[in-house]
Amino acid sequence: MQSTPARDAATTAPPDRSRRIAELDALRGFALAGIVMVNIVQMTGMPWAAGPAREHPDAYLFELLFFQRPFLIFSLLFGVSFAIFLRTAARRADRPRLVLVRRLLWLAVFGALHSLLQPGEVLKFYAVAGLLVLPATYLSRRWLLWGGAVLTLAGSALIGGVATIPGLFLVGMALTGYGIPDTLGRRGRQLAVAFAVAAPLATVAAVLQYRYGVGPEARVVTLQAGLAVAFLYVTGFLLLLRTLLLRTPLRRPLDAVFAPMGKLALTNYILASALILAADAALGIGERTDYALVVAVGVGIAVIQAAWSPIWLRWYQYGPLEWLWRCLTWWRWVPIRQAEGVGR
Repeated sequence: MQSTPARDAATTAPPDRSRRIAELDALRGFALAGIVMVNIVQMTGMPWAAGPAREHPDAYLFELLFFQRPFLIFSLLFGVSFAIFLRTAARRADRPRLVLVRRLLWLAVFGALHSLLQPGEVLKFYAVAGLLVLPATYLSRRWLLWGGAVLTLAGSALIGGVATIPGLFLVGMALTGYGIPDTLGRRGRQLAVAFAVAAPLATVAAVLQYRYGVGPEARVVTLQAGLAVAFLYVTGFLLLLRTLLLRTPLRRPLDAVFAPMGKLALTNYILASALILAADAALGIGERTDYALVVAVGVGIAVIQAAWSPIWLRWYQYGPLEWLWRCLTWWRWVPIRQAEGVGR
C-alpha cells in the first residue's frame, strides 16, 4: 500500500500530536521578524541601492541577511502547518481536505483585505499555492520531498520570490510526514550535521552574491543564495534554541521572545503593516535609502510584538485573527479565553 503524509507521520511521531511545537512557533516568530525588514522597504517605496557590493556595503549586508531569507523559512513552515492541520482535521472531520480548502479560501480573503495596506503581501499567494498543492497530499512523503526540492530549486533559478512557495510547501509537508517537526527535541546531532553542511554553502553563496552586487540586476543570484542562507538560519536557530532549552539555565530566552510572536503570526504579520505605515508617516523612510533606519524600525516593531504577544496569550488561547480564522474554518464559535478551553 502506498504511504501518505498522514500515514507516514503516524509511524514516526510520538503519541501526543495535538500539542503545539514550541520550536516551530519560535522559528516562525524569528522568520516573521526578518520578513518585516524587507516589507519596510517595499511598503515605503524606499529605493533599492544598486551596483557593486563594495560601493554599497550596507545594501549588501541587508540583502544578505534579509532579502528572500526569512520569507523562505516562513513558506517552509506554512507547508509544515499545512500538513499538521490536515492530520488534526482528519481526527475531527470526515472530509478533512474540504475543511482545509475552506481554511485556504478564508486565508485568501485575509490576504485580499491585507492588500489594501500592503499590495505585495504574501497571504493570497499562500492560499493559491495551498490549493494548487492540495492534490499532492495523496502522495508519499518521498515524492513530496523530491518534488518539493525540484520545484523550489526551479522556482528560485527561473523566477524566484513567490515561485518558490509551492515547492517549499511540499518540502514542509514531507518533513511532517517524516515526523521531523514532532521530534526536533531528539535531533540535536542531526541539526549539528545539517548546520555544518549549511555553513560552507551559505559562505559560498555570500561570496557569489558579493561578486554579483546588489539591487534588481543581481536578484537571480540573490534569490539562489537565499536558499543556502535560509538553510543556515533554520539549522542554526533550531540548534541554538535546543541548546538554550535543554542545556543551560537561561530560562529559554529565544523561546520567550520569539515563540509568542510565532503563535500570533497572522495577527503580527498584519499588525506589522500598520506599524510600518505609521513609522513611514513619522520618519519618512521612503524618502531616502537608509538601511540602518529600516533595521532600527524593524527591530522596534519586533520589540513591540515580542512585548504584547505573551501578554495577550496570558489571557487568550489564540491571537484575534487566528481565532477568527479558526472560527471561519470550522464554521462555529471557538472558545478564545484560556479559561474556556485548552489551548493547543
